Amino acid sequence: MISRWITAVLDTDLAGGLAVVRGPEGFLLDDNGPLFPREWLKRQPLAVMAEHGIGHLDGEPVYLLELGAAADVEGCHWQGLRSFMLQGDHTLYKVLGYAAQIGTWAREHRFCGSCGQAMTQVPRERAMYCATCDLRSYPRISPSMIVLITHGDEILLARSPRFVTGVYSTLAGFAEPGESAEDCLIREVREEVQVEVKNIEYVGSQCWPFPHSMMLGFHAQYAGGQIVPQADEIEDAQWFNIHHLPPLPASRSIARYLIDLYVARRLGHAEPVLPS
Repeated sequence: MISRWITAVLDTDLAGGLAVVRGPEGFLLDDNGPLFPREWLKRQPLAVMAEHGIGHLDGEPVYLLELGAAADVEGCHWQGLRSFMLQGDHTLYKVLGYAAQIGTWAREHRFCGSCGQAMTQVPRERAMYCATCDLRSYPRISPSMIVLITHGDEILLARSPRFVTGVYSTLAGFAEPGESAEDCLIREVREEVQVEVKNIEYVGSQCWPFPHSMMLGFHAQYAGGQIVPQADEIEDAQWFNIHHLPPLPASRSIARYLIDLYVARRLGHAEPVLPS
């Protein structure tokens, strides 16, 4: 059975439902996972800084308890969001990814960015409000371009010093104010490897909660230039033949999808589906 997750703004004054707990060490979980009966959690010694109603999972209300400090709960432990990304339940990862983004946004908007006064949550709306400035702050989504550069049977992959050892991936970067998606893609490729691209093709998008990105995925053909990795940003970049690829990103990521899709099209195989 495939679980169904729908985001929503829920009334935290209502009783019942399920909840996830996020603290400095990640999400709380036990042998059954990170979803707990909400009323049971409220009886635990947790330093709850804020509570947010975040949606429905298979019709059941789900809330986020955001902690202000680390806590120990008997029979439970903590796990980072990236670890959940690599595990089997994609819907659960989406729930936790959304929870992380809402928790981060609300934590970062406790005070008004204009006057510094305390902000309050707007009932029945995903917004923080400053009565002094009449300013509302909504969750932010930052557009980012991610691109696989292709040249026949070769694809250009790079690795950052932050990557898992040996893993190579596609190029990516955040859009600057005033840029189109295509402008951003061309600029990022020039900055990171100093090559030119052409025939840019939009492929798909994926929300990425690290911290709050909307990844817009593209294929683009190589148009010229020699690879020169950007200092302090790109550890290595090179062309790889599709028959001899290095270790690649996690299978659920849009980076991996861009690679797998191109390889499948090149070899005449069935095309993969981007996890949504």
